[in-house]
Amino acid sequence: MQTLTVPTKTQLQLAHTRNPGMALDLDWVAYVQANTSAIERRATTLGGRRSVKKEFQAAWLLKAVSLIDLTTLSGDDTAGRVQRLCAKARQPVAQGLLDQLGMPHLTTGAVCVYHEMVEVAVRALEGTSIPVAAVSTGFPAGLSPFHLRLAEIGESVKAGAKEIDIVISRRHVLTQNWQALYDETAEMRAACGGAHMKTILATGELGTLRNVARASLVCMMGGADFIKTSTGKETVNATLPVTLTMIRCIRDYQDRTGIKVGYKPAGGIAKAKDALLYLALMKDELGHPWLQPDLFRFGASSLLGDIERQLEHHLTGRYSAANRHAMG
Repeated sequence: MQTLTVPTKTQLQLAHTRNPGMALDLDWVAYVQANTSAIERRATTLGGRRSVKKEFQAAWLLKAVSLIDLTTLSGDDTAGRVQRLCAKARQPVAQGLLDQLGMPHLTTGAVCVYHEMVEVAVRALEGTSIPVAAVSTGFPAGLSPFHLRLAEIGESVKAGAKEIDIVISRRHVLTQNWQALYDETAEMRAACGGAHMKTILATGELGTLRNVARASLVCMMGGADFIKTSTGKETVNATLPVTLTMIRCIRDYQDRTGIKVGYKPAGGIAKAKDALLYLALMKDELGHPWLQPDLFRFGASSLLGDIERQLEHHLTGRYSAANRHAMG
C-alpha cells in the first residue's frame, strides 16, 4: 500500500484565506432554493455509485481519521476523561497497524470539548499541532443572553481554544429574519478573533432544506469559517441530503467570492462506511481541497472505534471486539 502523507498544521493554515465575510445580500438569499426530491435522489444513489475496497478503502479510512474532531460533550465529563480523549487524539490508531499500512504518524483533526475543559485539553495536547475546539454560545440551545454568549467565546479563546463551534439562534431562520442571523454571526465572528469559527445550524430544527440553504449562505456572509450541521443533541443530526444542500451553498459562495469555507457534519456518523460516503460526496462536489482538515471535519466520537476495527480487519481478516478500541 502506498505511503500516505499528512500535511503539517502550518501547511494547512497556509492552504487558503479565512472567510472575511461580506455584506448581507438579501437578493441572493431570496434567490436560493432547494429541490428536495432531487437532492434526496442524489443522496440515495451515492452508496451504489461510490465504493472502495481493500487497500484503497484503508487509505480513505486513514484520511477520515485525520479529519475527526474527537469529541466529548457530556454532563459528566471529567478532567481524566478529557485527558484520555486527548491521548487518543495523539495516537488514534495503534502504531503497529499504522506501520503495516505505511503510515508513520497520524492524529485526529482536533479535540472538541465544553469550555470548562478547554484548559485541560490544551495542556494534554502540548507538543502537538492538534487544536482544541470549544463549543460555545450557550451550546446546544443557544438561548442564553447574547452578551454572555459573546463573553463565553472570549473566555474559550483566552483559555487556548483555536476553534470555536458556535450555535445560531434557530428562531431567526424559522422567522426568516436574515438580518438578525447575519448580525449575530458577524458579532460572534469578531469575538473569535484569531480562532476559527464553526457555525452550527442545528439543521434538524430548521424545517426545510431551503431554510438550511439560506441559513448556510447567511452564516458564510457573516464570516463563518466552517458551517456545521448539528450539535449532536437534536433528534435528527447530519444526513446526506442536508450535506449536499450545505456543500452546494459552499460551492456557490466560493464561485461568487473566491473564498473557501469548510464543512463539518456532526452527530449520527458512527460507522466507517458512513464516513466513506461523506468523503466521496465531498470529493465529487467540492474536490480535493475539501479532503483536508482545514476545510472538512467529522464531529464524532464512536466513529474512530469503528474505523480502527475496519483497519484491523483489512490487515488480519478478523474483526476485533469493539471494547478493544475505546476512546479512553
